[in-house]
Amino acid sequence: MTDISRSQVEAALSGYCDPYLEQDLLSAGCVRDIALDGNRVTVSIHMDYPSEFLKGGVAQLLQTAIENIDGCEGAEVNISWAVEPVRHHSELEAIAGVKNIIAVASGKGGVGKSTTSVNLALALAKDGAKVGLLDADIYGPSQGIMLGIEDGTRPETIDDKWFVPIEAHGIKSMSMAYLVTESTPMVWRGPMVAGALMQIMTQTQWGELDYLVIDMPPGTGDIQLTLSQKFPVSGAVIVTTPQDIALADAKKGVEMFRKVNIPVLGMIENMSMHICSNCGHAEHIFGEDGAERLAETYNTTVLGSLPLSKYIREMADEGTPVVAADDCSEVSMMYRHAARRLAVELARLAAASGGALPEIQISDE
Repeated sequence: MTDISRSQVEAALSGYCDPYLEQDLLSAGCVRDIALDGNRVTVSIHMDYPSEFLKGGVAQLLQTAIENIDGCEGAEVNISWAVEPVRHHSELEAIAGVKNIIAVASGKGGVGKSTTSVNLALALAKDGAKVGLLDADIYGPSQGIMLGIEDGTRPETIDDKWFVPIEAHGIKSMSMAYLVTESTPMVWRGPMVAGALMQIMTQTQWGELDYLVIDMPPGTGDIQLTLSQKFPVSGAVIVTTPQDIALADAKKGVEMFRKVNIPVLGMIENMSMHICSNCGHAEHIFGEDGAERLAETYNTTVLGSLPLSKYIREMADEGTPVVAADDCSEVSMMYRHAARRLAVELARLAAASGGALPEIQISDE
């Protein structure tokens, strides 16, 4: 019997196309080693995005493909993964232990940005990543409610200087809501708001994180500029609806991040359609394909489209976002697919950022 060859194994591996990398693992450079011992094969694969949930199924598919080679007596496929940081200009001091900072932003309020932020964070954690969530909306913090944190809960402190983030549903979180009561209005001017963000960012003991997801306030004001000038943001996600008014404001958000040299990783389109719970009819209440057109204009991608869903709203109000409530439901899988596409975009940036990124410049244009 003739021993099987490396080329046969490579051909078997190339038959699987990763849906997030959009190419086979061999072409993507994920196959680290192919060991042949007679007619037995051992393959080592390394993924650059969180793959804890997926790796068992992918390994089984690849093992079956290899064992279908004539003469193969057995195969073993081992898959590992790790998240690499996007490298930045040396003058921007990174937060200790945090690999990547992701800003989730919108040009206007009411488009579901906070709901998107928490579900993306939970989805990344479900795939095995270490994730933190910072509620940077100083005036209207909402993540405490969405995560089910009881009103009046306060973070522990270390040496009266460091905040210990509050953990919920497998992620670490910090919010101004944990420092004030629900009925306390934040009547602050811009410099005070920027100072509050700096304090929360730098005085929270996040520990080791693959991703710190930041739920930004709407607009393009002090918080956005402070974040871009003071911290090494790996990339931004723009949340919008298909409505023309929302898209007009989303353009401002994209332009703002472009001016401060923060890559826009992609867009999330919320309320893309409404599906009738009685008859199943789908209707594009707020317009159609708006995010697609905007993404094409700015050479980015649509990471995901979410329907106008009562279930998403109810779970957020109850303090158990849909990804935490049922991580395999239809809408939860939409968030999980979007989070994986986001992670892949960051992985590509990390691979391309061997040197420092350009220095951030603020323009008055």
